[in-house]
Amino acid sequence: LAATAFLAVVGAIDDMRTLGVLPRLLSQMVAVLCVIAVLPSDVRVAPFAPAWAERAFLFVAMLWFVNLTNFMDGLDWMTVAEFVPLTLGLTILGLLRALPTEGIIVALALCGALIGFASFNKPVARLFLGDVGSLPIGLLVAWLLVLLAGHGHLAAAIIMPLYYIADATITLGRRIANREPFWLSHRSHFYQRATD
Repeated sequence: LAATAFLAVVGAIDDMRTLGVLPRLLSQMVAVLCVIAVLPSDVRVAPFAPAWAERAFLFVAMLWFVNLTNFMDGLDWMTVAEFVPLTLGLTILGLLRALPTEGIIVALALCGALIGFASFNKPVARLFLGDVGSLPIGLLVAWLLVLLAGHGHLAAAIIMPLYYIADATITLGRRIANREPFWLSHRSHFYQRATD
């Protein structure tokens, strides 16, 4: 929760006065490292791999998920439409013993917050998440997905957020391949093309 609050503060600063790419990335790295540092040692996503390699992979995956949540939050109700079903699914799986109690509580709280936010973000939106909202949501959901995968449900942890992962990853790969400045705002996500 401290890492989430830290990321919210950084996001708020970035929303009010734009931070550079490096300070944003470094703050996200610190937050993700803090979350990985407090993961229980019995939470293993890939038990066949050395623990250090698994944690390194989780660092990259969680950092990417935080960023892709921010990248994808560009359309009214986009984050609500993705994360309300996802957090409800995580809650149901948690009740079936796939998540610890604290994971269920966080999933339910996040779901409730997003449902409350939905009426303000419906098209045409009066309120937006910005970095102050999307970065912490990305970190919390990444943590929940790691817990889910670490309790033996890797397929569910990959499939449930797959649209966000696929759209952001393919778009970023395409922008890098075309030598476009991928760190700048753009309108080339699949959801943006569909909206246009």
